[in-house]
Order: sequence, then C-alpha cells, then structure tokens
Amino acid sequence: KEEIEKMVQEAEKYKSEDEEHKKKVEAKNALENYAYNMRNTVKDEKIGDKLAEADKKKIEDAIDQAIQWLDNNQLAEADEFEDKMKELESVCNPIIAKMYQGAGGDMGGAMD
Repeated sequence: KEEIEKMVQEAEKYKSEDEEHKKKVEAKNALENYAYNMRNTVKDEKIGDKLAEADKKKIEDAIDQAIQWLDNNQLAEADEFEDKMKELESVCNPIIAKMYQGAGGDMGGAMD
C-alpha cells in the first residue's frame, strides 16, 4: 500500500513538471511563431510597401532582437517568453494597426 501511495505522489509530481514544461514550450513556440510571422508580414510586398521605412525598420529590429534573445535563452521560463512576446507585440501591433487604418505609407517617418 505504501508503494502505491509513493507511485501516486511521484505521478502527481511528474504531472506538474510536465505541465510546466508544456507551458514553457507553448510560450516559446508562440513567441517564435509571432516573430517569424511578423517578419514574413513585413517582407510581404503588399504589406511591407505600405509601412513607413522608419516603422518597418523598428519592427525588423524588434524581431531580430526577439529572435536573438530566443537563440540565447532556450532554457528560459514560460513567463520570460511571455514577457518577450508582450514586448515584441507592443512594438509591432501599433504600427500594423496604423498601417491598416491607412496612415502607414502617407506618414513617412514624420511621427518619430
């Protein structure tokens, strides 16, 4: 009976470790996917051409930094990946939203 209880405790311990690992992998993959999708979006002529050069560079620099961070922090925790994702989104989302509102190409780099 003690052995069964011990096995149950170990199973629960491994379950929580597995859940943590799963959360970490999902957060890492989400950041990676977002960065590469955003890079492809910016390189797409239909979209990239509508972005002001300064905005395009700002996004590309943020993507490069995020990818470099990913390469150097493969063993980071889930919350670190999530923080990096929020950081990247905070740069990219306003610029992309502005572009979709039609202000992208007309503004030049005047906003900086």
